[in-house]
Amino acid sequence: MPVAVRIAGVIWGVGGIAGLLVYAALSLGRYTLEAIGGGLSPLEWLIFTGNALFMAWAEGYRGFQQRFSPRVAARALYLFQQPTPWRLGLAPLFCAGYFAATPRLARTIWIGTGLIVLAVILFNELQQPWRGILDGGVLVGLAWGTVSLVMAVGFAFRQRRAAIAAEVPADRGL
Repeated sequence: MPVAVRIAGVIWGVGGIAGLLVYAALSLGRYTLEAIGGGLSPLEWLIFTGNALFMAWAEGYRGFQQRFSPRVAARALYLFQQPTPWRLGLAPLFCAGYFAATPRLARTIWIGTGLIVLAVILFNELQQPWRGILDGGVLVGLAWGTVSLVMAVGFAFRQRRAAIAAEVPADRGL
């Protein structure tokens, strides 16, 4: 497959994921700014700060930087090296691990997606300032995740090797 097509597939895959993260962060930013603009009590500021720090560590560092971003980078590199029409067409889903993944990775991705959907449903029921306080922490994690994703992909392609395994099962052409 031509190099230009493979490059376009990687850009589509990584860009699609990064775009989704940025979109989510911008959407949550509105609620965070609304909560801050409405005025927070000292206790609410303390909770806001604690939540933001916790989410930076749990979601940003542990979730994105140590797990998700290196895996996406590994799968993007694999996509570049082993392209198929399915992988290229559905590159964001492939890079995230929704298909052509080991059972462990597929389970992790699908359970994680379900938990995110559940959290979104629950957060939508919260009133201000609590929604903005919680969304502010998620926003921090998403921003960290976006930066770590770009850095992990840059590392993988500069080094021409992934930091972790792509977790693609024996190649069946998907």
